[in-house]
This record gives sequence, structure tokens and C-alpha cells, in this order.
Amino acid sequence: MDKQYGESLEKLAQKGRLRELKPLSGRNGCRVEYNGSEMLNLTSNDYLGLAGDRLLHREFYDLLSSENMVDNYGLGSASSRLLTGDSANAQRLEQTLCSQYNKESCILYNSGYHANIGVLPALLGKNDLILSDKLNHASIMDGMRLCKAKFKRYRHCDYAHLKSLLHEYRSGYQRVIIVSESIFSMDGDVADITRLVELKKEFNCQLYIDEAHGIGLYGQNGLGMAEQLGQLQEVDIVMGTFGKALASIGAFVLCSEIIKKYLINHSRSLIFTTALPPVVLFWNHYIFKKMIVMHGQRKHLHDISLRLRNSLTEKALKTAGTTNIVPVMIGDDSLAVSLAEKMQKKGYLIFPVRPPAVPEGTARFRLSLTADMEWRDIKGVAKDISTLFKTVTRAKTR
Repeated sequence: MDKQYGESLEKLAQKGRLRELKPLSGRNGCRVEYNGSEMLNLTSNDYLGLAGDRLLHREFYDLLSSENMVDNYGLGSASSRLLTGDSANAQRLEQTLCSQYNKESCILYNSGYHANIGVLPALLGKNDLILSDKLNHASIMDGMRLCKAKFKRYRHCDYAHLKSLLHEYRSGYQRVIIVSESIFSMDGDVADITRLVELKKEFNCQLYIDEAHGIGLYGQNGLGMAEQLGQLQEVDIVMGTFGKALASIGAFVLCSEIIKKYLINHSRSLIFTTALPPVVLFWNHYIFKKMIVMHGQRKHLHDISLRLRNSLTEKALKTAGTTNIVPVMIGDDSLAVSLAEKMQKKGYLIFPVRPPAVPEGTARFRLSLTADMEWRDIKGVAKDISTLFKTVTRAKTR
């Protein structure tokens, strides 16, 4: 058996697709230590620069006292929420989220993955249909596979295709739910939530928006792209995470009170898992309240992202999207691996993104900018990638 696994791994290595764990240390703002060298971290989802903010962490732990050590800073809930793992902090966090989003109800999950594999199978059955953007996250795909409902994928952000599927299939199903990310994690592009709301209403569907990469960065209060587009109240189910811009772990689902009660009774990834520990819940509430007023960080991140995208275009490097997720298209898997290693030697922590995370032939760098970066940190990125790209490709043609 091990021999077969070994042969499979060898094939991945030959294709330039073998993945390995990469331990980091010495996190300090937007810089980390990797392989003994300090590097600019261009691979993180720490979009607001909070995970490496030592002053912010000190402020948080200054609230620690002997009285609140267990309730607010405890390291284990020791049970699922449906047994003894629920707490006043969990309830308070859900209430705060409901209030800020002006939604009827909220339920916490342990991660965005737990939410996406738990909501769809709980809510939908064999007489229902899921219509999903083709580039939705793997967790959504896994949730659909676990679900008894039928599912079809529409071409990425192709709403004419989505409408044609609705015309063809809507009448044949009891419930239909449209599922999309708000910001797509590998291309950095944005769903047209306004158009999705229009289609939802036209065909009497529900709309599920995954805001994992929008929370903290968009909208007046950082509530996500649906807030920025004025469509928040039109989205039936909003899924948000704490694991990216909010520098933590955990997720939440905003929905109606009936849906919340139904999930508590039917969502397996909620029912059969240990609840988040007290310290995580306390931090999530603390940092969510801080995030709401981080207007300057949001604007700064937007500005440097635009400058980087423009500089890549000026160097004739293929990019896409409009957000702080800035892809640089390489194409060949092995070339992406080689270029990433060379960029690391120049002090940039960049890892190649290859299939199956992205479609065949679209290996890339996924440059992820964070609000604690300055333009001087990244102004040389486009030039360095361009120079290395030309050097490597020129050598290959000899």
C-alpha cells in the first residue's frame, strides 16, 4: 500500500505539484522568518495586518485577570455547544454580529470549512437544487457533495449562464439556492451580488454569499462586499470568517431565526464538534469591534493593491482582479515553483499556487497584500518577477 502512495507522490513531484508543510517563525508585522531568513510575507490572509500586531495583542492580554482567566482566556471548551460548550461569550458574539449586520439571527461555526460543509447538507434535500459559481471554494464544493440536493455549476461570474440554468431547471425543484463567494480567493475578482439578488428574486430562489475574503475590507463598517454594494439585507444566508482579516479562527452564519434553529438540529459539522475555546470567542468579539472602525487600513490596502496591480501590468505581467488578492499568472507548474524559490531568495515569501487549487495551465503567484505593508515594501515586486521570468524562460529556450 505504501508503495502505491509513494508512486503517487513521485508523480506529483515530477509535475511540480508536491505540497509540503512550511513552518514559519518570528512573525513581526508583515514579515516572518522562513528557512532562516526574514521575508516579506506575500502569502498570508492576514489582510488587515492584525495577526502580527504585537501592540494589539498586548492590549488584548492586558485585559486578563485572575477573575476572567477561565471564562475569557480559557484554552478549551471541552464539549460541543449542544452539551456544555456553549457560553455567554458565544451568545454575546452572535448577538453583536446580528446587531451590526442587522440580521435576524446568527450561529457560530468552528471555521469557514465547517460552515460550508454543514449548512447546505442540513438545509437541502433530494428535491432541491444548488447553483454554484464554478470557481467557488473547495469547501463549498465539498458541502455540495455531502448534500442530497442536485447541484450544477455555472461558468465563473457568467450570470447569463446562471439565468439559462434557472430557466431550464427552476420549475423542477422545490427549493433552489444560488451560492457564490463575494471575492474569489485565487483570482481576486468580485461577484456581482446585485445581479445575483436580481436573479434570486426573479426565480424565487435563496442566495448564499460566502464573504470569507470580504470581511474587514469592504463596506463602511467592513462587513463585506454585500454591505458595500448595498445588498446585505437581500442576501438570505451570509457566511463570514474570523480566520483571515480578523486574525483568528472560526466562522459565522447570518440567517433567519428558523434557519438557525434548523441548523442547530441538523448541521452535523456544528452538532458533532467541540466548541471554540473561550479565548478565541473573547478575541473574536474584541477584534470584530475594532475592525468596524479600521477605515484607514481599508483605504491604505486598496491604494497599495491598485499600485501593485498597475506596476505588474506595466511590466507586461498577466494579472487579474480588483482586490488586495493580486494574482500573477505563470502557467506552467514547474516554472511557478522555480520562480517562487528565486523570489524567496530575494526576500519575498511567495509560494506557487498550482492545480487542483486552480484550473489546469493556470499556475500562479497569489500575492496577498496586507494593511501593515507600505508601498516601499512591495514596489520592487513587479520588476523582480519580470526579470526572473525573462531569465528563466530565456534559459529554457536555449
